[in-house]
Amino acid sequence: MTFSIRRVSAIVRKDVKDLIKNAYAILITIFLPLGLAAMLSRSGSDDASLLGTPINLALVITGAFVQATIMAEEKEKNTLRALLLSPATRMEIMLGKSFLSSLITILVVIGSIFISKMQVPGLFYFTIMILLSLIIFISFGTIIGLVSRTVMETSIVGLPLLVIFTYGSLISTMLDNAVVSTIITYLPTESFSSALIILEQNGGFSEIKWHLLNMLIWAISSLIIAVIVYGKSRFDK
Repeated sequence: MTFSIRRVSAIVRKDVKDLIKNAYAILITIFLPLGLAAMLSRSGSDDASLLGTPINLALVITGAFVQATIMAEEKEKNTLRALLLSPATRMEIMLGKSFLSSLITILVVIGSIFISKMQVPGLFYFTIMILLSLIIFISFGTIIGLVSRTVMETSIVGLPLLVIFTYGSLISTMLDNAVVSTIITYLPTESFSSALIILEQNGGFSEIKWHLLNMLIWAISSLIIAVIVYGKSRFDK
């Protein structure tokens, strides 16, 4: 079966209608990172790790939760299985169901950068890190939406994701445990923040390559898991 833009467009149009019905929940995920960016801009700080926080928050809460809402909406209405068994291919469904959440997330990231008045260091590598992070959290959002029974349940299922990925450094400081601290350093959000600091200090590929590799592994792994969960949902009764 050939790839069809028309089928992808139909999926996107349906998602727009569904998101409008959940406008309040979506607006919260949008305004949280933008609000944080506004607070940081008033502080006058130019710390890259601090100014990278609203970007990470946008990727986690906007990317993952908007995607989870889209997927859970289908499941709650009992239309997900019909979609999965439709003529649309797996790639068409995955692209269609992730297009809107990806677009919203990118716009929130751009908005956070402008509001926080952040000077983006190493634009090329920064863009790559954003794209990798987008794959990671859109995939996680897909997983959360597929394992949740309702839209409301996505908040409960996804809460640990929000806490761990967004506030990993704070958790590490509070627990003061060497093992936990080491594990947290491998989180993609931590790699993003660390690489951002290095780029701000005029570092290049050789200095951030391990952070990029870590994020690439997360992106591939999360995408594979999302596809596996998708495959199981296809045959759920």
